Amino acid sequence: MSETKKLAGKRALVTGAGTGIGREIALEFGRQGADVVLHYSHAPEAAESAALAIQTMGGRATTVKADFTDAAAATRLGDAALDFLGGIDCLVNNAGITFNSPFLKIQPQELDTLFDVNFRTPFLLTQRLCEPMVKQGSGAICNLASIHGLQGAPEHSVYAATKGAIIACTRVLAVELGYRGIRVNAIAPGWISVEGHAAAIPGFNLKQAAEDAQNKVPVARFGVPLDVAKLATFLCSDDAGFITGQTMVVDGGTTSLMSLISDFRTESTARFGRDYMPGR
Repeated sequence: MSETKKLAGKRALVTGAGTGIGREIALEFGRQGADVVLHYSHAPEAAESAALAIQTMGGRATTVKADFTDAAAATRLGDAALDFLGGIDCLVNNAGITFNSPFLKIQPQELDTLFDVNFRTPFLLTQRLCEPMVKQGSGAICNLASIHGLQGAPEHSVYAATKGAIIACTRVLAVELGYRGIRVNAIAPGWISVEGHAAAIPGFNLKQAAEDAQNKVPVARFGVPLDVAKLATFLCSDDAGFITGQTMVVDGGTTSLMSLISDFRTESTARFGRDYMPGR
């Protein structure tokens, strides 16, 4: 007996669907039976190939280009998605950019760019698409945050601030929109290996990365986009009907590991409590 597709008949917009996590989320929505609009900004070929794959699965899909440094893009993208889908059931705010720089060297325009792309335009897009969701009395929104919004990493003050804003906004929108039938949740990924790592990290090597992850991540591996995509489809499905306002961490246990612990696979030679624990 074939597995029931949990998003059959749903209409979804996934932003930042041209590469990495967003592309896999869009594909997983298609696998689960949804019709999908894939937003992209710089990777048309990858977005279009994903749309074609969804069409091959039997779903409806199209791509829409929008530059999130322009706040007006939110309305244009929202309108295009509604025109194609005829309505909206699910919105995944995945689009975002990463930037690192020492705090004292950050320029005002860099601050503006990250907040425009990662928070302001997605916020306005959510406003636009909440209108039809409110009218129909149902909808699910999934925001992509990051463990950077939960823990501190040097040179990521602006990026972390945008992700912290997403987490805080998710909680508020869940409370404000819940009684109207709209659920709002967030996902905070940890180390997810995507194609951009090779371009951004000097000397990046996938084999070495796998070895590093084995030693640093409690589950002994880095994550892959499908790890996030499966959670996104769950949060937007009826199976998650009583879940809202939550930020789900997908990090293989990274944030559960105390930062002072460097070796968590070998029994410690320290013996705290031996003075008052018999036999220790």
